[in-house]
Amino acid sequence: MLVFNNTTSSSSNFLLTAFPGLELVHVWISVPVCCLYTIALLGNSMILFIIVTERSLHKPMYYFLSMLSAIDLCLTVTTLPTVLGVLWFHAREISIKACLIQMFLVHTFSFLESSVLVAMAFDRFMAICNPLQYAVILTDMMSLVIVLTVCIRQVIFSFPCMVALINESFHGGQELSHPFCYYSDVIKFSYSKALLGNYWGMFLQLYLNGTDLLFILFSYILILRTVLSIVAPKKQQKALSTCVCHICAVTVFYVPMISLSLAHRLFSSTPRVICSTLANIYLLLPPVLNPIIYSLKTKVIHQAMTQLFQFKSLRGTKVRGLREWWNQRGISSST
Repeated sequence: MLVFNNTTSSSSNFLLTAFPGLELVHVWISVPVCCLYTIALLGNSMILFIIVTERSLHKPMYYFLSMLSAIDLCLTVTTLPTVLGVLWFHAREISIKACLIQMFLVHTFSFLESSVLVAMAFDRFMAICNPLQYAVILTDMMSLVIVLTVCIRQVIFSFPCMVALINESFHGGQELSHPFCYYSDVIKFSYSKALLGNYWGMFLQLYLNGTDLLFILFSYILILRTVLSIVAPKKQQKALSTCVCHICAVTVFYVPMISLSLAHRLFSSTPRVICSTLANIYLLLPPVLNPIIYSLKTKVIHQAMTQLFQFKSLRGTKVRGLREWWNQRGISSST
């Protein structure tokens, strides 16, 4: 899918940029970046594996968490080839078609993550504000309906944008601000950027992410009102503690996203290295931190993860013991 070149760019390609002005230390920068990608891949894979294999976690809350981990995995895999290609091999060139595909995938998974965070906010709202109806309303079928609604909503709004971009002409040979294709960055080089960039892109950003964030904030206003009406302080603390992971996930997703969007759209004089750093934070921070937050703060997942590591450790000890036993037996029989 990707067409790279280390020298000049043709009119049918774009040039990716990792950290402008820091090209000489790209190899050293790649070390922490690789560590973050490894944590994201292993952490989200482990969360998915635990939720799928542990029957006690087959509940709406964990269904949404597994969907969040799956989206984070897809988002990580989407940007991994180009980021490491630029940092390791200075492979900066990417074809415009491949760039559009990557851009579509990046924003699709980003919007999906926003929608899943809304579903998780609704789950917390029902669990705290209406606990008696929680099991009645949030059934497995209802969870499936929510997931399908999230996906259909994404297709309805993203497909027209993709069709418009495929038929759009771009100024090739241009240098992008990131090691992956980002909408606000790529659309600057289209021939009709005023229509696509200023209207459609802003509409998607404000409507999809904006309404999602407003719904999350409204849910937490109702949750806070319910918690404050509880007399016992311990019950208040217990109710709020169930929301800590989701609040952290919302923060690490929306803060970098809003910062990057503002840097591109409002502050044209923002140094390119800052835009590039914000973009990498925006795409790497949620996939890296989400599994860490949920594995540390969610007791059931933490216990399942601990049991998994203990089982592997015990299994390794037994295998080593059997090997030693067979070795000793072989030595004694030969003598």
